[in-house]
Amino acid sequence: MFLFGLVTICQGLVKSYGGLLTTRFFLGLAETGMFPGCFYLIGMWYRRHEAQRRFSFFFSSTTLAGAFGGLLAAAIGKMNGMRGYSSWRWIFILEGTLTCVVAIIFFFVIPNFPEDAKWLTVEESAYIKARLQADQGRSAAERSIGLRDVANVFKDFKVFLGGFMYFGLIVPAYGYAFFAPGIIKTYGYSMVGTQLHSVPPWAAAFAFAMLVATFSDKLKHRFLFTLIPICVAIAGFAILITVHNRHHLEYAALFLVTMGTYSAMPVIVCWFNMNLGGHHRRAVGTAWQIGFGNIGGIIATYAFLTKDAPNYHPGYSICIGFVCLSALSCILYFAAVVIQNRNRDRSPTHVGLTEFEKTEKGDMSPDYRYQL
Repeated sequence: MFLFGLVTICQGLVKSYGGLLTTRFFLGLAETGMFPGCFYLIGMWYRRHEAQRRFSFFFSSTTLAGAFGGLLAAAIGKMNGMRGYSSWRWIFILEGTLTCVVAIIFFFVIPNFPEDAKWLTVEESAYIKARLQADQGRSAAERSIGLRDVANVFKDFKVFLGGFMYFGLIVPAYGYAFFAPGIIKTYGYSMVGTQLHSVPPWAAAFAFAMLVATFSDKLKHRFLFTLIPICVAIAGFAILITVHNRHHLEYAALFLVTMGTYSAMPVIVCWFNMNLGGHHRRAVGTAWQIGFGNIGGIIATYAFLTKDAPNYHPGYSICIGFVCLSALSCILYFAAVVIQNRNRDRSPTHVGLTEFEKTEKGDMSPDYRYQL
């Protein structure tokens, strides 16, 4: 996180296009472990039916950042020329500085696991570990991860489905994040008006994501809470691809796109992450899902081209296709965990495995039941 902020500051100080490309490379390198690492740590503190609100709140910080980013950009735009720096440079410098400061504070405040938390008593730490073990089995967090563990994770086909579930939504999510100002500008707003009008869809996405997460935790169910937001996103893209002369309706459709996409993504991540039993399987699986899914950002970069403005038919078509891919992957993953749960219910759980062997198997243990 600190390196991410530092590289962001450097991005505001570059003097050439080559320097900008270099900082962008190191920015992506610094970001690589942040999201999967944060999701992994959150998952090591909460039971499966408690985790969705936490995952959604953390994930939806990106939507809040998008909302405040628009307001911040409009404000920092007035700093253009100050100390010889353009306004876009000040955006990177100020936001990077804040990130570095927060990272230093968090280094001393946030513990890795309950047993590392100095602000918990021994009894409280033991209680947290016991309730997590009752819900998910032993985590074996003290055990190191080897190449064999990585290979074993990829022997489970559900891991690949988890990757495609996330990958399918990254394309429309990044597409909107990258090109929202350009899309909104085609509705006839000024530069400042465009930045200000980019805020409400992000704010609505945050509110809807937390609403979805609350009901998902309350009902202890994930599958339907991936499909419902996905359908909302598809409805938004369907409006955008068919309506081109009613700007208020098109702007409203952007609300559906952000609300649907950014509400489904944290549910998908939480569902897959928390269904991975054991520290080694969860660490590898989470890194795979986020890492593979983010490849969709490359596709999103080329989805909305200037030559396609203002209708952006190819971009919206690409987004609908990838959202449908995510929906199909969710359905297949749901079918897989339902079938495996039923098979384990019909099979004996006492098959001569020691507790150590069950811990090593993680969610592949005959005792383990997946959350639906």
